[in-house]
Amino acid sequence: MMSWQPVQAEGLEQILTLLRQSQSPDTQIQRQVQARLESLNQYPDFNKYLVYILTKLIDEQEATRSLAGLILKNNAKSHYEKFPDEVRLYIKQECLLALGDRSPLIRATVGILITTIVTKGSLEQWPVLLEQLYSCLDSPDINLCEGAFGALQKICEDSADQLENAPSQPLNVLIPKFIQFFLHSHPKIRSHAIACVNEFITPRAAALMSNIDKFLENLFQLANDTDSDVRKHVCRALVMLVEVRIERLIPHMQQIIEYMLLTSQDTDDAVALEACEFWLMIADQPICRDVLQPYLDKLLPVLCKNMKYSEIDIIILQGDIDEDEHIPDRIEDIRPRFPRSRTRQHTQHSLENNSTDQLNNATDTNNNSTTATPPNSQSDQHLPDEDDGEDDDDEGAGGNADQATEWNLRKCSAAALDVLSSVFREGILPMLLPILREMLFHTNWQIKESGILVLGAIAEGCSFGLAPHLPDLVDYLIKCLDDKKPLVRSITCWTLSRYSTWIVHNEAQQNRFLVPLMFELLKRILDANKKVQEAACSAFATLEEEACVQMVPYLKQILETLVHAFRKYQAKNLLILYDAIGTLADSVGSHLNRPDYIELLMPPLIERWNLLRNDDKDLFPLLECLSSIATALQTGFLPYCEPVFGRCILLVQQTIESSGVDSTPDKDFMIVALDLLSGLAEGL
Repeated sequence: MMSWQPVQAEGLEQILTLLRQSQSPDTQIQRQVQARLESLNQYPDFNKYLVYILTKLIDEQEATRSLAGLILKNNAKSHYEKFPDEVRLYIKQECLLALGDRSPLIRATVGILITTIVTKGSLEQWPVLLEQLYSCLDSPDINLCEGAFGALQKICEDSADQLENAPSQPLNVLIPKFIQFFLHSHPKIRSHAIACVNEFITPRAAALMSNIDKFLENLFQLANDTDSDVRKHVCRALVMLVEVRIERLIPHMQQIIEYMLLTSQDTDDAVALEACEFWLMIADQPICRDVLQPYLDKLLPVLCKNMKYSEIDIIILQGDIDEDEHIPDRIEDIRPRFPRSRTRQHTQHSLENNSTDQLNNATDTNNNSTTATPPNSQSDQHLPDEDDGEDDDDEGAGGNADQATEWNLRKCSAAALDVLSSVFREGILPMLLPILREMLFHTNWQIKESGILVLGAIAEGCSFGLAPHLPDLVDYLIKCLDDKKPLVRSITCWTLSRYSTWIVHNEAQQNRFLVPLMFELLKRILDANKKVQEAACSAFATLEEEACVQMVPYLKQILETLVHAFRKYQAKNLLILYDAIGTLADSVGSHLNRPDYIELLMPPLIERWNLLRNDDKDLFPLLECLSSIATALQTGFLPYCEPVFGRCILLVQQTIESSGVDSTPDKDFMIVALDLLSGLAEGL
């Protein structure tokens, strides 16, 4: 044991004061404190002071102690390998001694610190760790047991492969132990125990596979646990098992489906969401049709009901604010752009590459964030994300950690209905149409809105069976574009875009709907609500791709509207507008090459071109758009060739020159510039 005491009492006091001040709401003070704390990193003992505050000062405020631990965690993350040996030793020793702290916050912070050290080094470098944590599990002190389990859960999450491949094969001992704890009297312990084992289902860890029967037996006993966290982990386990060991579930499938039906309606949305993932996962399995058929009449109403916005969603979405076009977008609202290559410009923009984003876009509950993140588990299915432009071909389902843009119950239910409609096809319509009729004509606008989402979700799977109803439905939807609720108008844009193939190519209805829809969408492109503008612009891009030259007679009105939108739109929707203009050029080609059209279209684009600096990423969508226009206009683009050519060469040159030894240049500028040069060459 290594004992250490702060050498200077005033040094300790100084750090404590800084930690307390850093909790001030004043950002100026926060910045000053941050700088002071940074500067303390030059003292080798600073990290010892931090761990001392975290683990030893039990009378200090929890928030201050926890903050010391989190700063230490960040230091370890950045330069643990540079910590002197005795500092590392002291941190490890104190963490293990503090596992049973009476404060849940401190226990959690200690767990975070432990897992950070394991990921920065390795389990071999801390040989006593697993042994100590394991021995704490049987402690009569519930705090110690919970603290150890919390740390183990974090290690399982962050270092599952280390645990699996460790020469000492710790999982052979740990997994049976975890399974035994499924039946512990304390809910927090039960929850940790399942969460630990769940990390090893997808990788099919040998130690779990050899204990799978006991695992299932104990898991089934927890199905109706009173604790929502426990139920959430039970659902998650069953969903992963569908993918990994479905043959073990088949004998119990009837009870599992009934359980998931019930749990998909759980009062806790987080539990209902985990249960809802089950329908997405089972839809991919060959047994889906046989096992779900008898339950469709119960399942479909549950999924439809889950697609309604909650009251909280409406508040977050500011769904009652009709006009927000004058409110500038925040920087963080604008999705990072990734250049799209000319070779895959918008083929099947509406439904293939983009269907995930689309469903996601229609179902999302916030327009306040458009950060691209990978799809969450099975969320990579065909539906809309209210906050994202549906124009990105390769982005995941749904936004950043903003609670509203996360994968949620509404999105998951819509995605499940989408994939199930592709499995069962028109077979679901006899059950679904009566529900749909009631939803679409409901007096509560939130239910009506979710009915329109249902109709969009089944567009692909049920298109054949819906055909006789589509004239009436499309007629109804076009009227809904004028609804007084912005969220109804925006979802209607998306749903109509899902039926664009039928609208454009249905011989029997020759153009009965195309022209009215086109003009209504043009009105919505100029809507006073930003979310509606976005949805309308995206839907119009989809329609352009389907209709192609059928748009030609209306080019003047289309261009006038898009140019008007240029003056109206805030930063985020401008990106989608560029896309709609580029897609129009791709769709109508040389029909765009008329002096009056060029006169309309080019001035606002050139104005933007002159405004943007060479290092501004907003150039990407503009250059992509110009690339499509250059190809479409052919010789009509000649007046603009010289400046465009010159700037593209400059962007390429800049990228090459900035690639020194130390810097990695942003190659995207070069890629987009080369794409535009190729568009010029093609057009001329």
